Amino acid sequence: MSQSLDRALTILDGLAGGPRTLDELAETIGVHKSTVLRLLRTLESHRFVQRDDVRHYRLGTALFDLAHRSLEDRDVRRSTEPALRELNDLTGHTVHLASYEDGEVVYIDKFESRHQVRMYSRIGKRAALHCTAVAKVLIGALPEARRREIADSIDYVRKTENTIVTPQAYLAELSTVAARGFAIDNSEHEDFIHCIAAPVKGPRGEVVAALSLSVPKVLLDLDGLLALVPDLLRAADKASVECGYSR
Repeated sequence: MSQSLDRALTILDGLAGGPRTLDELAETIGVHKSTVLRLLRTLESHRFVQRDDVRHYRLGTALFDLAHRSLEDRDVRRSTEPALRELNDLTGHTVHLASYEDGEVVYIDKFESRHQVRMYSRIGKRAALHCTAVAKVLIGALPEARRREIADSIDYVRKTENTIVTPQAYLAELSTVAARGFAIDNSEHEDFIHCIAAPVKGPRGEVVAALSLSVPKVLLDLDGLLALVPDLLRAADKASVECGYSR
């Protein structure tokens, strides 16, 4: 890989966490400030970086434009939008769409809750593989050998008391999800949120995305959440049909 390209990408990744000074970016990359300044000027000329004030830099508008155009080009996102919107209108709760790419589960669409309690998730954010319902659906749809490979590679960070923390427990959960047809995040990622997710299928019956419904526990207990499973599955079926799936 080009050294300059690698450094420029490292700068962009560093700015993803918020505005940074020239000194902070130089320390992150481990090079002299003059080198970072040259890279910043190039990135700034293409609108990938912009000045936040005299000392700070932040991500520029070109990056967000590229991300938006890339997401708009995703047939799955466009095809499933009506089903996601309908589920959001019906329940009033947060609806996500996620896909599995290059070993990561990424949120590619989101419809916000109508309630005051909101989730901090966002389009483009990665979902933890071991403790989110969307990831369980997507990984559970993979061949068994691939599931085992992924299970052995995960760093099982405990997020809550309910978080799965061993490969054996994770594989057992994936088998349950595959057999049952939907996944549950029983406050495994966040103490105050629980979630259900179902697969969206493509023309050959392959799982192309996961559709989820996330609800704060203060609004619904687990039984209340599970009562929404039929609505979730109907939405996933509608989304699958729009993606070309036929029974």
